[in-house]
Amino acid sequence: MSAARISQKGARRVAAGHPWIFRSDVERRPSDEPGVVAVEDHRGKPLGSALWSPASEISLRMLDHDARVIIDAAWWDARIESAIRRRAPVAARANAYRLVHGEGDGLPSLVCDRYDRWLVVQLLSAGLERHRDAILAALVRHCAPNGVLARNDAAVRTREGLPRETTLLMGDVPREIEVEEDGVRFVAAPWEGQKTGAFLDQRENRALVGRVARGRALDCFSYHGSFALHLARGAERVTSLDISAPALERGRANAALNGLANIEFVEADAFEYLRAAERRRDRFETIVVDPPAFAKSRAALSGALRGYKEVNLRAMRLLAPGGMLFTASCSFHLSRSLFHEMLEAAAADSGRRIALRELRGQPLDHPELLTVPETGYLKGALLEAID
Repeated sequence: MSAARISQKGARRVAAGHPWIFRSDVERRPSDEPGVVAVEDHRGKPLGSALWSPASEISLRMLDHDARVIIDAAWWDARIESAIRRRAPVAARANAYRLVHGEGDGLPSLVCDRYDRWLVVQLLSAGLERHRDAILAALVRHCAPNGVLARNDAAVRTREGLPRETTLLMGDVPREIEVEEDGVRFVAAPWEGQKTGAFLDQRENRALVGRVARGRALDCFSYHGSFALHLARGAERVTSLDISAPALERGRANAALNGLANIEFVEADAFEYLRAAERRRDRFETIVVDPPAFAKSRAALSGALRGYKEVNLRAMRLLAPGGMLFTASCSFHLSRSLFHEMLEAAAADSGRRIALRELRGQPLDHPELLTVPETGYLKGALLEAID
């Protein structure tokens, strides 16, 4: 390997536990094509090995801090096996979960989700792409899947100089896979669904909602109805709300799969529906607000905060006395502190006494490293209307 030499600033970042080294901190670029390169600081001291992406703003992603370690097939096998082993508690409760969470598992730019007997992977950097065969071999060895699908259609691959594509890597992967979590079933769509086929990061929060659900319930931004399915087990009736007719159609199929007849699927814009419901003086004992990422960039944060505040303010006003609201944000750019400040402001404007019952984050299979804030994005809160 040729070595990449990085600046003093870049070396401090590595020492602080962050694996990313930006282009501006690479003082000497490696002569190699994308792949694994050695890294040294500005004085020539070895710092370890990293994935090298020549076209990317994130030029280097640290893999191992031991400069003597060789990043070969055995290294990938051991690191992937370690990540899979950490998921054992989740595997006992669900047949769909994240096996590898990128930097959170010391495997930067690699994502792998398990859907029953199939795997869906994302290779999100040029350096990682060069090791596709070793990664695939390790996953097949430890999981023995019926098929492996690469959902390499994420926009970040364009910035890496890579094509955006969905490719079958091994065996066969069906268009629909039945997922079961905590006794609730729903259908994932690995070829075309959001993320790698379903929203696996809300599993524990869906179970929480199922435990507190009662009375009349409302699921805003319902998508395929995974929250609504859990709500329906405790609530008398559920309104599942989404602006997408195809998403609601899949939600109806999921309700039928579980034999649930107490969910009404409504095609509507959530903001308009909540405003109209407030004018009608509707009341709900349980509400879920789980919108898509309003802040997809730092520049969009100001407008996103207004959107998050409005939807939560409306939901708070619709709660019956003693009602419970679970609210979440998957926007990385909306920090945990800003999320809490937004909820405080919404509660103050709602005219209600709103109590914080529980703060929520990411589940075990989506580890968030304290030194790598980019590994964490999901924030949640369970709130109660005291009066």
